[in-house]
Amino acid sequence: MDERPDVIVYTDGASRGNPGPSSAGIVLCDPEGRELHAFGVYLGVGTNNEAEYKAVVKGLTAAADYTSGWVEVRSDSELTIKQLNKEYQVKKPELQELHTHVRRAEGLFRKVTYSHVPREHLGASRADALANQALDREARGGAPRARP
Repeated sequence: MDERPDVIVYTDGASRGNPGPSSAGIVLCDPEGRELHAFGVYLGVGTNNEAEYKAVVKGLTAAADYTSGWVEVRSDSELTIKQLNKEYQVKKPELQELHTHVRRAEGLFRKVTYSHVPREHLGASRADALANQALDREARGGAPRARP
């Protein structure tokens, strides 16, 4: 039997200004690639790397509505994925705190894995578009706000 994750979570974080207005885009799919849920959210002022981590936390939190089993997080952020896979150290204090939030969110599941995908990948490009739409809505004065 070919073992597959119960839910695939595509995440993307965006920041205009770095630091500047930031947002997250999240797309949850079933193992066959069918979209279960997708959303973009404004995060406030932050860096692109902070937004990437916050997107992972929000993606894991959303995935808990669909499974407590195996979740695979896919992102185009090589830094975030390599840090979460323990290939790179997390040196910046602001990222260390967010890294800890991700590790806590992992406790919602039996298994969490992380994969780097190119932005051109369908799920990654959709997450990128949702993050940018959230920034555009905020610029017009109406983006949904992230909870503190």
